[in-house]
Amino acid sequence: MKFDELDARMRIYETAHDAHVVPGMYMVARIDGRGFTRLTKETHSFDAPFDTRFRDYMIATTEHLMNCGFKVIYGYTQSDEISLLFDLNETAFSRKRRKLISILAGEASAKFSVLLGDVAAFDCRISELPNANLVVDYFRWRNEDAHRNSLNAHCYWRLRQDGADKAAATRRIEKLSTAEKNELLFSLGVNFNELPLWQKRGSGIYWMEVEKEGFDVKAQVPVIVKRRQLQCNMELPMRDEYNAFISNIITSV
Repeated sequence: MKFDELDARMRIYETAHDAHVVPGMYMVARIDGRGFTRLTKETHSFDAPFDTRFRDYMIATTEHLMNCGFKVIYGYTQSDEISLLFDLNETAFSRKRRKLISILAGEASAKFSVLLGDVAAFDCRISELPNANLVVDYFRWRNEDAHRNSLNAHCYWRLRQDGADKAAATRRIEKLSTAEKNELLFSLGVNFNELPLWQKRGSGIYWMEVEKEGFDVKAQVPVIVKRRQLQCNMELPMRDEYNAFISNIITSV
């Protein structure tokens, strides 16, 4: 059998089930760390519940994903997850889901591993959203999830610091309301409202146009040029203000 014939025959098995995200659909990729509880709490012993070095690794990984060949207009990271909003008109790899998923998971794993100095792995999924309102809802969902997880984590680890074992700390907080968890933390000397916003709401990364000083070689004069660069916001707005923040990013493209 000639190679060209064999090649055509076998490629069918690779591509028969290729799915493409149809034009006009917003794409949001969510990239999650695999086995990160063990990696961060046992293997590398990052500070609990939040560690600035780990935060910076996640932000750097997000920025890398926004610079690796895709048109990503917004990146959001909290805990060990990253969400990326693609430009509505992104056409890379003909919008093939398997290509987007495999490349983003691979790029995230490679970048974080280099930063950590150890093997780390991420998985990836793609949400296909038919309108901008659902995009806003998606990022509001992840923002609220960050807040909920942060409150739970601070309660759990503060109890552990106070001598409770894993089971006891979990039982103590599992049926408490949000208000009761805040009261518990306050009784243990922690005012949740005063904690850094990045711990409670995550961090957002987006493109901004900035002015920089350049030099016109031909005219031999200094000039001001505009460049796009990534801006990291660790003090994201909350609730309806966050909705408006995301809406503005979508409409300003």
